[in-house]
Amino acid sequence: MQTHSPRRNARSTVRLTPRGRAALVATGAVLAVAAVAVPLLTLGAGDGEHRPRRLVIPEGRRAGQVYEAVDKALALPAGTTAKSLPKAELKLPAEAHGNPEGYLFPATYPIDGKTTPQSLLRSMVDTARKRFDGGGNTAGARSGTASVYRTVTLASIVQAEADREADMGKVARVVVNRLRRGMLQMDSTLDYALHRFSPVLSTADTKLDSPYNTYRRMGLPPTPISNPGEDALRAALHPTPGNWLYFVTVGPGDTRFSATYEEHRRNVAALDLRRESRTPSSAAPR
Repeated sequence: MQTHSPRRNARSTVRLTPRGRAALVATGAVLAVAAVAVPLLTLGAGDGEHRPRRLVIPEGRRAGQVYEAVDKALALPAGTTAKSLPKAELKLPAEAHGNPEGYLFPATYPIDGKTTPQSLLRSMVDTARKRFDGGGNTAGARSGTASVYRTVTLASIVQAEADREADMGKVARVVVNRLRRGMLQMDSTLDYALHRFSPVLSTADTKLDSPYNTYRRMGLPPTPISNPGEDALRAALHPTPGNWLYFVTVGPGDTRFSATYEEHRRNVAALDLRRESRTPSSAAPR
């Protein structure tokens, strides 16, 4: 089994982002995308009545981001939604131990004068349970060895790692293939442990003592690391057939998957070349 870091840059101790997005200008760009916009109050046509507001939760947002979005949508002090969790009485799987990460389903939720943080969180969890438990989406998880909760955990990694929906099945296959070999080593789980969206992770970061550090711990992390959508869940249940162990996004829409570390190094070299062509000559060396 390959002992090298699965996505380590061959010429640097600095590692790539989960999707290798060299085009993003560091964390600010990621957070700008990740911020959930609070929809505006609109007027009814000609009757002067207010239409209901809506809160849109995109795929892949973490629970903390959802809490912040709810606070803003309901014009509440920061931290109110997070503090309301014990009162929400969410119907979560026993494996979640009260943590709703992964079960705050990405969708559009109506808001009116009676909406509370607890009611919004309950709606999100109830929607997730219907999508995850109530239909054919996770039937395969029940018939196999994986629980629905672990399938959602795998889907959350796919959601965080895939550059686009078309790559999700292949990313899911990489995760499954690595798990079968006793390795996982995903940047996204370590980013979750570090409470950040980092464009680079250092070798020191990979030594973090955390159950979410899949560079040190075997298997999946103890909980989901984001709230995945149905595309990621389908990919987790039905990974694309293949023997890939590595992937790196060289450019927009250009994610390259490989079965050997040697091939992966060539793909990383292509990314390095692209990054260097975008780096001003006066920039400090990496």
